[in-house]
Amino acid sequence: MRGKRRGWYVVVTLMVALLLVLADRGGLLVDAGDEFARYDGQTFVVTRVIDGDTLDVDTPDGDERYTRIRLWGVDTPEMARRDPPRLAEPFAQEATDLTRGLVQGKRVRLILEPHRLRGNYGRLLAFVELPDGTLLNQALLSAGLTPADDRWSHRHIKGFESLEHEAREAGVGLWGP
Repeated sequence: MRGKRRGWYVVVTLMVALLLVLADRGGLLVDAGDEFARYDGQTFVVTRVIDGDTLDVDTPDGDERYTRIRLWGVDTPEMARRDPPRLAEPFAQEATDLTRGLVQGKRVRLILEPHRLRGNYGRLLAFVELPDGTLLNQALLSAGLTPADDRWSHRHIKGFESLEHEAREAGVGLWGP
């Protein structure tokens, strides 16, 4: 009887080990510290600009061939979409065009906040450093194409609010006549 019980424990242990290996390969057991180290301070090529504050970089993310990035601290106007139907918001195209012009096909450096790595839709939250050392997030604010987004605290929040204020005062982009 003991041999049968021992055999059963071995089978269960092996099954649990197999499930853990499969979960790990599927990205279900990724440690946030590992993800922070994988992306923070690393450079990647931008393969696609979705809209003013969302882009893809050339590194896999789980089963995806790319990693989708959501810019920290800004919230650009939304582009039109079909499902569900929605018209583009004012200045959505301008924000998308500026982002595309600054990063499409270029190598950028991602800077993360360790206290929150992903947004509500699973996108990696990042400050995107351009080849010249400036932040894409700041460029959008200075052009008046986004308000500062303070939904989650971050290291640049005061500076971003200041850039939004300057754009408002100058009457550029969203804040123009």
